[in-house]
Amino acid sequence: MNDVTHRGENRHVDRKVAKGIAIALGALLAVMILYVVYVVLSYHRLDDHLALTVDPPSTDIAQTLDTQDDRELSIVTANLGFGAYDQSFDFFMDGGKGSVARSTEIVKTNVGGSAQAIAALDPDFMLFQEVDVDGTRSHHIDEYALLRDAFPEYTSVFSQNYDSAFLAWPPYAPHGANKSGIATFSRFALENPLRRSLPISESFSKFLDLDRCYSICEVPLDNGRKLILMNVHLSAYGADESIMKAQREMLYQDMQAQRDADNYVIVGGDFNHDMIGASGEVFDNETDVVESWAKPFDFDGVPAGFTVAVKAEFDEQGSAFDSAATCRDAGRSYDGANDRWIMDTFICSDNIDRISCETLDLDFAYSDHNPVVLEFRLR
Repeated sequence: MNDVTHRGENRHVDRKVAKGIAIALGALLAVMILYVVYVVLSYHRLDDHLALTVDPPSTDIAQTLDTQDDRELSIVTANLGFGAYDQSFDFFMDGGKGSVARSTEIVKTNVGGSAQAIAALDPDFMLFQEVDVDGTRSHHIDEYALLRDAFPEYTSVFSQNYDSAFLAWPPYAPHGANKSGIATFSRFALENPLRRSLPISESFSKFLDLDRCYSICEVPLDNGRKLILMNVHLSAYGADESIMKAQREMLYQDMQAQRDADNYVIVGGDFNHDMIGASGEVFDNETDVVESWAKPFDFDGVPAGFTVAVKAEFDEQGSAFDSAATCRDAGRSYDGANDRWIMDTFICSDNIDRISCETLDLDFAYSDHNPVVLEFRLR
């Protein structure tokens, strides 16, 4: 075989290889385009002012709350971290690698562990966030059903945050499609539950932060007034300050309207802000919290007549403040030295007497959040 023939055959092989590579790249590009189209077309938001369903207790019918005996009441808020976040879990959107709970057993153990610890407090009301009802990341376990089983004597309301398209990232363990929400539990009757859709970014970041909401539930009182429970989970990923401000302002308007109606108002949940404004110093964090996603809350914007419970505790106790953190850095598994913040708390109207507001320190055994308990009286 002469050199000319040999070079010709090589060129033929090179063309076939190049054609094969081009076909493979074209197919990959087509798949990527189809996937983006699928995500965009699948995206939807639930309606604002959406009426919700009250799920009754499995035991006795819930009673109207009696305000005549000056009773002490308690409420707990807890972000369940969709049942995945035990101490060994990290999260890919925080810089870690985890995206899906390791097993169905882990999900049940974590949700059950949180529920058991909270049940020991015998609270009158409970607010839960990141409650999956059907998710790839939580192995399609209905966590709301687990909570209903754990607290059969409570009335409850579930409000869906979002029902996301399949997120094919990270490639080694896709986060998948997830339907998740917030749940409110009450020892007493709940009435007129309502879902409010929070403002979110209209940029591509909305596909990361997905939908956001808060729920409003009324607890009827024997004096004709109402205790309003607002369960909230504000944005974290991809939300700029204008969106965060719009979310707060919307929340404040509903808070103020309820107070103007002479009702008692408690807003509780995960605010995704530093709710004492000094978590970095209190917990000796390495991260500059001013530039992190856990920025100090806008305390000056809180409407007159309302108090951020944990901030009031912090201001009153000063250097004696020793509450445990409510949230840990999930960029790595928990080793006791992660950056920590207080992000979960309650905002109360001025006709509610705060007795105490404390973190239930579970050392992040079942979630990247510790529960918080508020003890109070209706004035």
